[in-house]
Amino acid sequence: MKSAALSREARAEALREMAGTSEDHPLDVLVIGGGVVGAGTALDAATRGLRVGVVEAGDWASGTSSRTTKLIHGGLRYLEMFDFHLVAEALRDRALLLKHLAPHLVKPMPILYPLTRRGWERPYVTAGLTLYDNMGGFRAKTRGLPHHRQLSRAKALEAFPGLNPETLTGAVQFWEGSVDDARHTMTLVRTAASHGALAANRTKAVGLLRDGERVTGATVEDLETGRQLDVRARVVINAAGVWTEEVDALAGASGVEVRASKGVHILVPREKIEGDKGLITRAGKSVLFIIPRARHWQIGTTDTDWTLDKAHPVASAADVDYLIEQVNQWVRTPISRDDIVSVYAGLRPLVAGKSADTAKLSRDHTVLHPRPGLVAVAGGKYTTYRVMAADAVDEAAKDLAAAPDHMPPAGAVPASAADRTPLTGGVPASITDRTPLAGAEGYAALLNRVPLLAVELGVDEAEVRRLLGRYGDLLPELRALIAEDPTLAEPLPGGAGHLRAEIVYAATHEGALHLDDVLTRRARISIDADDRGVEAAEPAARLVAPVLGWDEDTIRAEVDAYHARVAAELRAQEAPDDPTADRARRTATDLIPAP
Repeated sequence: MKSAALSREARAEALREMAGTSEDHPLDVLVIGGGVVGAGTALDAATRGLRVGVVEAGDWASGTSSRTTKLIHGGLRYLEMFDFHLVAEALRDRALLLKHLAPHLVKPMPILYPLTRRGWERPYVTAGLTLYDNMGGFRAKTRGLPHHRQLSRAKALEAFPGLNPETLTGAVQFWEGSVDDARHTMTLVRTAASHGALAANRTKAVGLLRDGERVTGATVEDLETGRQLDVRARVVINAAGVWTEEVDALAGASGVEVRASKGVHILVPREKIEGDKGLITRAGKSVLFIIPRARHWQIGTTDTDWTLDKAHPVASAADVDYLIEQVNQWVRTPISRDDIVSVYAGLRPLVAGKSADTAKLSRDHTVLHPRPGLVAVAGGKYTTYRVMAADAVDEAAKDLAAAPDHMPPAGAVPASAADRTPLTGGVPASITDRTPLAGAEGYAALLNRVPLLAVELGVDEAEVRRLLGRYGDLLPELRALIAEDPTLAEPLPGGAGHLRAEIVYAATHEGALHLDDVLTRRARISIDADDRGVEAAEPAARLVAPVLGWDEDTIRAEVDAYHARVAAELRAQEAPDDPTADRARRTATDLIPAP
């Protein structure tokens, strides 16, 4: 199957088709929200043969789904909360992503759990990790990851020399998956589009259409043009994350209550801490992750209530100081504020409960039906997005049967006899557990051709492996751009190792409409570059300008807006608390209205 390109032209065509829906010819499902859950829901519905649209007020993954710890993991700490169902779901989907669905995007990562007490701690942690391993599958081949192993104090320091020897009595090493969250989410959208979904980012739901009590679609605004259009749909699925309540309110409905918990991460250069494995341990009211990336250590996270601007959560000086204090308890050479390359903050959408502490709220998800024709899905964790999506579409399938003039979806032919038991409304069961994401199918074969690809692209073999880890079997599309313009094989100035071709490809194939989309989510230069992408901003803007139809004034506006955002976030990091940091971040004006 040829992968769809999320080009500017494809977006315009998707909006035209959505505008052409009517009461007689509605979409089966309209998904509101382009984070990992919304993208996964669009893919789930499209692969069941439904006619699907998905809209996102910002960029794909511009909210929570680009600001995570960037791990695909079972959630070891949830075992202590006896949340076995959540852990089992996450471990099953971790294996699927590593082995079948997205092996080009999700990579194994060894992680140490440090031990600090003699006697009871090692057997306690070992029992937990034994259960964790077995819940993920008894055979390492099935899990896609090795079993945990015991490390003495000396072996732990050999495995992670940068640890402070005075803190350790030993360690246990286990494995999780590492992911570029924004790239994975965008790839979900591309895969959904390849299966027929209509996808439009920078498109905000500003109202929900109703026929009596029943929701029959949404009024959406194309934020690029200001044009509004009505999109008719038999069922609307609200997958808006921390904005779930606001979308429900458009229908006068009161569904799930979502609390936003802020998680902050800092990045420091790899040379500041000696080692190549990750570390996870308890830290205050949160969990401390020290995760190796290509150029940096990623250190997080916090877990605090956030009630301010949901579009632009920011770290304060208190957040940064907390993380520095926590990490310095574990490393041989302390880090300081001067070592920090970048900082990012994201919001976890937690289903509200009785606890006053967000760290104690469950990460289980909820699917509700606040009105006929409206399904809401909220909560959960990144790794379990596929299960959340399937549950949301299952609930929508019940409503499709009750929708006026319901017809079984055209072309919804099950792939095998096992799939021929339909859900309510004639909708086939979910098949996303065996639907590889764009770039996955030919990835292993291309890995075997690394030396040849290095010659063809004019780069070294390490660079080919990096590119395959981002594009998988879509790499020939990038290669075609370079064949047309060999200068695109050159590195982008200030681009943290990214090629010029990757910047162009972000606009031609990956749905980037603005400079911030490119530098913050497609290439992650905003957190990987030492200057947060300031130097790369103008050359990147000039590369995408011909694709996106920018003139000189637009180029300047995009660059200035990006520089202003970086400056505002730096000011926020110096602010003593959340309200002051929020005010500092608001000094930077968005080119496009925030969601």
